[in-house]
Amino acid sequence: MRGPRARLDQPRAPRRSLWPEYDPESFGRFSEKIARLLGTGRFIVWMTMVIIAWVIWNVSAPGHLRFDEFPFIFLTLALSLQASYAAPLILLAQNRQADRDRVNLEQDRKQNERSIADTEYLTREIAALRMGLGEVATRDWIRSEFQDVIKEMDDRRLFPHESDEGDR
Repeated sequence: MRGPRARLDQPRAPRRSLWPEYDPESFGRFSEKIARLLGTGRFIVWMTMVIIAWVIWNVSAPGHLRFDEFPFIFLTLALSLQASYAAPLILLAQNRQADRDRVNLEQDRKQNERSIADTEYLTREIAALRMGLGEVATRDWIRSEFQDVIKEMDDRRLFPHESDEGDR
């Protein structure tokens, strides 16, 4: 007899894995911290001082205290090990930065599209206002029209000129 059938509407229980589990986000943050450290002048100065101390110790110390003789095999191994871990960590940090840059670029592109659409809308609105204002009577136009009407009425003598006799 078989065991109970798995229900299709529920997720399966997670399986055990032989591989260690890790949080990719925390590992990525750790790699960025290492990459930032490796990319500083302070790291280069400290590494140079350690290498110089290493070489001086293994050249000038008494024979029984030396731990890495002249070809400095152990130093070469340590530097190779450091480089073999540094390169992938730096690449991982660069990939994460490229992903962030890509997201920022997409957000900037969308913002630019919105700005262009807003600018085009405002341009159309200003053009419509200008067209509408072209049909609106301004104060100067009304004043000139009144002056024209007054002049025309004066020419027709609709308003008699005041005489000195009328004031008395």
